[in-house]
Amino acid sequence: MTTDPVTAAIRPPRLALVGDRSPSVQAHARLPDVLSAFDHDAGAPLDAYWIETPEVASTDLAGFDGIWLLPGSPYADTDGAIAAVTYAREHDVPFLGTCGGFQHMLLEFARNVCGMDAAHAETDPDAVDALIRPLSCSLYGEERVVQVLPGTTIAAILGVAPRTERYFCSFGLDPRFEPALTAAGLVIAGRDDEGEVRLAELPGHRFFVGALFQPELSSSRAWVHPLITAFVDAARAACAQVPLRTV
Repeated sequence: MTTDPVTAAIRPPRLALVGDRSPSVQAHARLPDVLSAFDHDAGAPLDAYWIETPEVASTDLAGFDGIWLLPGSPYADTDGAIAAVTYAREHDVPFLGTCGGFQHMLLEFARNVCGMDAAHAETDPDAVDALIRPLSCSLYGEERVVQVLPGTTIAAILGVAPRTERYFCSFGLDPRFEPALTAAGLVIAGRDDEGEVRLAELPGHRFFVGALFQPELSSSRAWVHPLITAFVDAARAACAQVPLRTV
C-alpha cells in the first residue's frame, strides 16, 4: 500500500484579537467592517478570534499568525495583555499594538527586555515614576499630527509626510524612560509636534509595531489604514510559511 504525497492546503491566516470586547469602545465596533475589507483579497480571508485578556494564559498562541493587542485599557488582566506581547516578541509573530496595546507593548519591553520595574499610572496611580503616565494634554477623542521618522519600517509603510491621526487616549510614555528603551533596541518611529512618542517598532522582527493613535477609527470596509494592512500582510506571509498540511 502506498501513501499519497503530503500536499499543502491553503488556510486563512489566523489573527488573535486580544482585548476585552466592549460596545463602548469605538475601535472594537469598527473591527468587523475593517476585517471584512480583506475578504476579497488575493489571499485567503482572515480567520480572526477574540481573546479576552483573562483568557490569554489558557490560550495556545502558537496557533496564530498575528497578534493584535487592541484598545480598551485598563484591561481586565494586565498580565494577560503583556503575555500576548511577550509571546509575539519572542516567537517572531507579527504584532500590532494600538492605543492601550501600544502602551502595554512598551510596558512589556521595559519589564522583560530592559529589566525595569515599569508601571502604568492608569492601573497603578500610586506608582513612583510610572513608565506610562497621564499625557500633559489628553487626546481623548482628538486628532493630532504625527511626524513619521525617516529610515524606519513604519516610514516605508506610511511615508514621512506629516499625517493626522485619531486618538482616544489619556496616557503615554514618560519621555524620561525613552533613552533606556532605545538603548535596549526599541526604535521610536513617530512623534507628535511636541516631540512625544507616538509610534515605535522593533527591528529584526517580522513585524512588531505599536501606535498610540487608533488606526481602526479611520478605517472602513472601503479603506483600511496602511498600518493595519501591513500587519495583515505580515500575518499572511507568516501563514504561508507554515501551511496546513494534509495527507
